[in-house]
Amino acid sequence: MALTINKKAMQPVYSPSLLTKSYHLIQDYLAISKFKVVAMLVLTAWVGLALAPDVGRGIGVQFISLLGIGLLSAAAAVINHVVDSEIDSKMARTRHRPVAKGRLSKLHALSFATVIGVAGFIMLMLWANTLTAILTLFALVGYAFIYTSFLKRATPQNIVIGGLAGAMPPLLGWVSETNQMAAAPWLLVMIIFTWTPPHFWALAIARKSDYERAKIPMLPVTHGIDFCKTCVLAYSVLLAIVCVLPYLISMSGLIYLSGACILNVVFVYKAINLKFAAKEDTAMDLFRFSIIHLMILFVILFIDKWLTI
Repeated sequence: MALTINKKAMQPVYSPSLLTKSYHLIQDYLAISKFKVVAMLVLTAWVGLALAPDVGRGIGVQFISLLGIGLLSAAAAVINHVVDSEIDSKMARTRHRPVAKGRLSKLHALSFATVIGVAGFIMLMLWANTLTAILTLFALVGYAFIYTSFLKRATPQNIVIGGLAGAMPPLLGWVSETNQMAAAPWLLVMIIFTWTPPHFWALAIARKSDYERAKIPMLPVTHGIDFCKTCVLAYSVLLAIVCVLPYLISMSGLIYLSGACILNVVFVYKAINLKFAAKEDTAMDLFRFSIIHLMILFVILFIDKWLTI
């Protein structure tokens, strides 16, 4: 009787280690949380907190307050991934997202959103104040449900109307420190609110075919690219005007004014190029610069405050 050896069975079976699986899971969690976007939101919340009147709160308490705002913002981003998973699967830019790709189930993602959302809300209730917790929760509902579930699919003005939810962090940072509303942080909200349309419309121009395929009524899809370029330019000019307001009410000084003027001259210049001398990458160039613009603008606002103390 001949002895038969199954060489295939003798070959070792290699499977990803627990460490590797954990690494990829963390990467997926960061992706559905829109970590980079949330980091930008927390930066603007931090500046709002830093500009608020000093009430003697410790750095540790302030850090937990910002973490709470960040966690609720991340929870809103996760819900956005779940609600938009079908749309994301049809768009080249988003089809590899964890929920759209099926690496994370909707239930898994929503469970994660619930955990971090509840944790963030509790942090704000215990280490900030009730007003901050409620306002941050309203911002979550505004972005994750009103914008994502309704406005995004209903009107080409989705970004304009829904942009208010994403513009709230500076106010949230201020309120977490003072426990009261004020006019000054609303100027910071207005800056982000005005910045949002040209930022997203530049991306929508570059990814117009994606939005058409997903049947999302973004402005370049419903009104054409040329009209959208005009709107980008108009909002860019409006943004340059709004960015001067903190200086005009003595909320900031010449350092901020100088930095804001330089940044907005570049922004408007790129918007003019998009309107009148567009090349293949002009829209994405404006989109990428808009991210740098907002980040540097708020950093300069903080530096101006810090140097004038």
